Order: sequence, then structure tokens, then C-alpha cells
Amino acid sequence: MARYLGSICRLCRREGMKLFLKGTKCTTEKCPLARRAYAPGQHGKTKVKLSNYGIQLREKQKVKRMYGVLERQFRRYFDIASKSKGVTGKVLLQLLERRLDNVIYRLGFALSRSEGRQIVRHNHVWVNSQRVNIPSYLVSTDEVIEVRAKREKVLHKIRDNIELCKDRTVPAWLEVDKTQLKAKVLRLPEKEDIQQPIQEQLIVELYSK
Repeated sequence: MARYLGSICRLCRREGMKLFLKGTKCTTEKCPLARRAYAPGQHGKTKVKLSNYGIQLREKQKVKRMYGVLERQFRRYFDIASKSKGVTGKVLLQLLERRLDNVIYRLGFALSRSEGRQIVRHNHVWVNSQRVNIPSYLVSTDEVIEVRAKREKVLHKIRDNIELCKDRTVPAWLEVDKTQLKAKVLRLPEKEDIQQPIQEQLIVELYSK
């Protein structure tokens, strides 16, 4: 499984905004973006006026990095969205939000999507009483998600995560029981449920050229 192995905080600096890829570090003064609010590299401080293509590309890169997917997989999501009923951009965001690793993050069981991916890959997540270890699994309405772990160390870490994320709002499309480490998908997510600014129409324009 291909994955990004470079510096995580470098991605936030490149996009010029916090993508919350490092959990609680992103909200502290240790966040590199707070100390160096410019793009990485020797020309990072140089102000560049982006073309229309550049603006579209940056939006696509931002969303792709936010959800932790690489180009081929992201393009596959776009192809699925373009062939589906409804507005392509909104369907694309819906597909990304429905990823199981993102759901674990949204529920507060993980501090970041990468940690959510690790929890799923390590066989700690069950959907409708069946073990699912595929981070890209798309949840559906009325499915019940449960975190199970035989090791007390893992359960303790997840409960610590819940405590650290107690101020984070769980999206309205999810219902969670944090004491039982269970959740239910009430409906499919909408763009309004995403707490970060995304201009999905720019991504559609980029791929439609």
C-alpha cells in the first residue's frame, strides 16, 4: 500500500493552512506553521501570484493531503463522483468523508486521520459485527462501527484520545457512544458537516480540462 513518507508538517506549510495532520501538536505553539508561516524550501518566502490552474491545483492538493490519499486513489474517487447522480464536487467530498479512517478520526477515537488509519489496519475496528481492516472502506447509513481491542494498552490510548478530543464536535451525521466505543451512521455526510473550508468546484474544474 503506497503512502506518503515525507515530513507531515511540510504539507501544512506548503498549503499555507493547518490540515491537522499531527493531532494535538497542530493546536500548540510547537506547530511549525505557527513558527514559519510560509512555504518550505529556499524560495518559500517569495510571493507568487498563482494562475487559475495554480489555484485549482493547490485546492486539489490541499484536499488530497487533508484526507491522506495519493493521486491515483483521489482520481478514482473523482471518476466515481463524476459518474454518480448529484453534484460531482459534493459527491467527491462525501466519498472522502465516508472513508473508515476518516470516520474514526471524526468520532474522536484518533487524533489524526493517519492514526485512524493505523487503528483500522491493526484490526481494532468492526462494522456491523464484522472486522474491517481497510481504511478506504466506505461506511453507509445505519451501519454500526465499534472499536474492539484485546490489548488494554490500545483501549487506554483510544480513551486518552477521546479525552484530548472532548472539545471537538462530532459531525451530525454520526452518533457516538464514547463509553462503549460505538457509533452509528445516521445519514450520509454533507458539505456542511466538513469543518474546514473546501472549494470543491475548483477540483472539478481542474479534472474537467
